[in-house]
Amino acid sequence: MDHALMVEEVWCDDLWRLTTAKVGELAGYSYLSPRRHIPHVTDLSGPEAASFGEVVARASNAVKDATGAELVYLYVFGEGVDHFHAHLAPHREPGSPLISDPIKGAKHMTHLPTGEEVWSSDRYPLQHADVMTAAIEGIRRRLGPSEAEEGEDLG
Repeated sequence: MDHALMVEEVWCDDLWRLTTAKVGELAGYSYLSPRRHIPHVTDLSGPEAASFGEVVARASNAVKDATGAELVYLYVFGEGVDHFHAHLAPHREPGSPLISDPIKGAKHMTHLPTGEEVWSSDRYPLQHADVMTAAIEGIRRRLGPSEAEEGEDLG
């Protein structure tokens, strides 16, 4: 057991380690971290990057089965600990201490000029459409064309 963090290692391989909380509001709350030092998810590379999806799926299914959870939330936070780790949080309704809503604080329904309705935070206003579009285009540019776009006949 890692006494400082109050977790116990439940599984590991050459690349990954899964620990589970010994104290907390939620039985089965677990942490998946690479054995090699990788500061943040944006630094994930090599064999860890290649195996991440498979390892997350395997660990999440183990947490789900062992706890009887309906599903397992995957959280990745970028501050607090200078070592990448993913939180695997079993979720059960009703009465789970977890929330399934990424909106912080109180929220209200916002009516867009298009007539669509979205929930937004009372503390954090919706970003202007130009800012959102710039982010979409920047991400698209950095990733390159999608497989569907590559298959289109441009001629």
